[in-house]
Amino acid sequence: MTDHYTYGTSTHTADELIRLVSDRLGLVFTERDSDYRGVYHLASTPNGRTEIQPNPIPGDDGDDLYAPEHPAAQVLLLTTTSTPDPALQARLGSIEGLIHLHHEAT
Repeated sequence: MTDHYTYGTSTHTADELIRLVSDRLGLVFTERDSDYRGVYHLASTPNGRTEIQPNPIPGDDGDDLYAPEHPAAQVLLLTTTSTPDPALQARLGSIEGLIHLHHEAT
């Protein structure tokens, strides 16, 4: 089973959230660039991955939202783990201004 969580914030910029999550979880993020997603940051762990990206993605016709169902979230944090990780969710939940938006288990 794979566990997917989506968090969002309009309190922090992507760079601020990267610093906060890196400090809290000891993760190292690398910058990636995607035609579909724009610039995002990825940290991999043995149990999964954590991604941070702006919700607005520059496009040909202006900005599109990566997660249109959460328009107030200016920055998204996405986690994918191979098994449920309550400790990870608790540490992320303790970051002020970071709001849990969605959970899906597949």
